[in-house]
Amino acid sequence: MPIPLRIIFRHVDRSPALEARVRDLAGRLERFYDRITACRVTVEGPPAHHSKGGPYSIRIALAIPGGEINVNSRSQDGAGHHDVYVALRDAFDGAKRQLVSVTDRV
Repeated sequence: MPIPLRIIFRHVDRSPALEARVRDLAGRLERFYDRITACRVTVEGPPAHHSKGGPYSIRIALAIPGGEINVNSRSQDGAGHHDVYVALRDAFDGAKRQLVSVTDRV
């Protein structure tokens, strides 16, 4: 059963390709933990007054029985990504790691 997914775009134009990528990556999370009850993904770009692209920030909130997993695409040094697809990849990789950690504890 597909995960209930909510995608929020801030300072980023909604595009079918970007939305499809988010849906694909969110759907893949079920491979690692099949009890996800909801997923909220926020794709945020730079404020409108910036003239160049990036950095992008991706936040993922996964509702699971007994809690919530929150992930973002920021690296340890706090820097963002200038490519939205790289930011998506990193955020979903972090979500996957946390889901694997949850399944190891169960």
